[in-house]
Amino acid sequence: MPRLYLASGSPRRRELLEQIGVPFERLSAEIDETVLPGETPDAYVERLARSKARAGLALLSGNTPDCVLGADTSVVMDGHILGKPESREHGLSMLARLSGKTHVVLTAVAVANTDLCLARVVSSEVTFRPISESERQAYWESGEPVDKAGGYGIQGLGAVFVQSITGSYSAIVGLPLCETAELLSTFAIPCWQPNAAL
Repeated sequence: MPRLYLASGSPRRRELLEQIGVPFERLSAEIDETVLPGETPDAYVERLARSKARAGLALLSGNTPDCVLGADTSVVMDGHILGKPESREHGLSMLARLSGKTHVVLTAVAVANTDLCLARVVSSEVTFRPISESERQAYWESGEPVDKAGGYGIQGLGAVFVQSITGSYSAIVGLPLCETAELLSTFAIPCWQPNAAL
């Protein structure tokens, strides 16, 4: 059975893979995450997931049968990608923009070996209740939004803003587990393996 490497430093993606019983090793694959001119959000997240998987694969030695998983999540509002907050003001403005509205969360997952790179993009919708200015400030001060796409974490304190979701909860957190399991099975990597937690 090929070994799986996770090309991500995200603790959320690590926890999600552990949840479905898939053993893996982590590696760090740095890529340029700049949006290309005219690139759609769907194409962007898929390109980044594939790039992360391929960059991770390049770190492995030779003609290995092992696989690398890359993933990327973007929050999209009115067709525009909301990245990670660049400052306190940016983070607060993103939360204000999301307040009382529905936005899209796109997550792409890609698995690659030396012969093949397959990817899936999953789209989910998240509706926020109205968020007051004092709540936005208190949430920012918690530190949670700093490294999150869209400036919030649905699996953490930010859950209190979420009125409803349509789609995949695990994809919103960072890894669509149904689609990930399907991709991994294509590469002969099963879920529910004993002693998967490393």
